[in-house]
Amino acid sequence: MFSLFYLNTWIALSLLALAAGSLGYFVVLRRSAFAAHALPMAAFPGGALATLLGFDPLWGLGLFALLGVLFLRLFSRLGRRDVAMGLLLGSFLALGGLFLSLGREYAARVYGLLFGEVLGVSAAMLLPLGVLVAIVLLLLLWQFPRLLLQSSSAELAAAQAISSNRTDWLFFVLLALVAAAAVPVVGTLLVFTLLVSPAAAAQRLSRHPYLAWLWAIVLAELLSWSAMAFSYWSNWPLSFFVGVEGALLFLLSRVIARS
Repeated sequence: MFSLFYLNTWIALSLLALAAGSLGYFVVLRRSAFAAHALPMAAFPGGALATLLGFDPLWGLGLFALLGVLFLRLFSRLGRRDVAMGLLLGSFLALGGLFLSLGREYAARVYGLLFGEVLGVSAAMLLPLGVLVAIVLLLLLWQFPRLLLQSSSAELAAAQAISSNRTDWLFFVLLALVAAAAVPVVGTLLVFTLLVSPAAAAQRLSRHPYLAWLWAIVLAELLSWSAMAFSYWSNWPLSFFVGVEGALLFLLSRVIARS
């Protein structure tokens, strides 16, 4: 179906969809779509700095995504969480703009970090990407019942002595890792589409938590595969199809749920 040089992209997208669909269910359940947008933006300057210094962008993305979690948790204690996310977006975007301005290939690097690079996925990227996705899945499955209970009923979780602070830390760290892994492929601006759209549609299709979680993974895979296919056939940007199909997927789920 695809040329050989698309194989790495297909593998990377499949891995990302698995992680994004798995964690995206909790993003929607916890009403944390804003965080799913803010943390990829926090990773943005890390990718710019790593590129400027000649390192693998994935390391910079991961480091700054985790710094974004620390920033978010600290400023959330000083005020409201939505204000902390707004400050995170503004300050880290400004930092990313500074790092990009210090390089020579400004426009190309901005486009790659914001919208991804379909043909920029090399075989060398697949191993660290696979490791990140495996870590996310193992931690998520290990803490799945606790995270599910705390996300759906904080009062009941507190009654069973499940720490909301510890669960929040786990959730945001996992979100940071997924953001760092996804930015090189789909870009900063569209990571949250993979995290939010399939999971939101899945919760329309099933009220059973485990079934909705599985639906979120399946829909994320279908979204990524179909977007890549349309991008290959049309020679249009992958990011365009990810964004548009994500919105259409949610609308379709609402129609099916009402029928």
